[in-house]
Amino acid sequence: MLLSSTSKSLDLSRPQIMGILNLTPDSFSDGGRFSAPIAALAHAKQMLADGATIIDIGGESTRPGADAVAEQQELDRVIPVIELLREELECWVSIDTSKAVVMKEAVSAGADLINDIRALREPNALQVAADSGAAICLMHMQGLPRTMQQAPDYADVTAEVMTFLADRVQACRAAGISPERLCLDPGYGFGKGLAHNYELLAKLGNLHQLGLPLLVGMSRKSMLGQLLGRDVDQRLAASLAAHLFAVHQGAHILRVHDVKEMADALRVWQHAAQYLS
Repeated sequence: MLLSSTSKSLDLSRPQIMGILNLTPDSFSDGGRFSAPIAALAHAKQMLADGATIIDIGGESTRPGADAVAEQQELDRVIPVIELLREELECWVSIDTSKAVVMKEAVSAGADLINDIRALREPNALQVAADSGAAICLMHMQGLPRTMQQAPDYADVTAEVMTFLADRVQACRAAGISPERLCLDPGYGFGKGLAHNYELLAKLGNLHQLGLPLLVGMSRKSMLGQLLGRDVDQRLAASLAAHLFAVHQGAHILRVHDVKEMADALRVWQHAAQYLS
């Protein structure tokens, strides 16, 4: 299976690691550490050396309760870093945004993938993404970041996530976006309670019915902390376990903070799994 933009393709016959590069002062895990372009470049280089093939750049925190960021402020944060990475590195660059203008400018600066937690539902986002030629990740979220964890409610979380994603894929197809450009994210932690997250993780394999690559991101999230009673800086083991469980069910891209540890865990899992065939 491949994920493609107009300029390149990513081989997903084996799981790929997406390294998180937050350029925000208020991200729940590493806010403010990599805001300067030189620090961001150094961290991106380290993540690639540790085993990442995609660098996901975000200029607006999407943690529960996060405040919105103005369009120009988000552009000022992400565009210089995308340009710097494009000049210095040979890798996939992803832009984590829901704003149409940021998508357009980021792709012009060199981004290969649009990673949108709102699944191209913001004004003009669908058409801009279609015209960009970039690959696209569509994520499920119930509600909005500021309020999404107040009272998430589902009759059947897996079925409802699948229906939402199928509808968004259809919207993309109608806009002229080919399936080869799309991947899907069930949105762990986005408008979901503890039981919803783990049911959705247990049934991740059901999403293969949609016929597209699956991206998962559970790194250091509250679904791990709530279960174990661990602070955000004590969730590494849980993050690795959750992502390996997802790989076992066919996840194609793992979005993580701790790239080296994830790569090591994935290598051990893959080495053992080869003896099953």
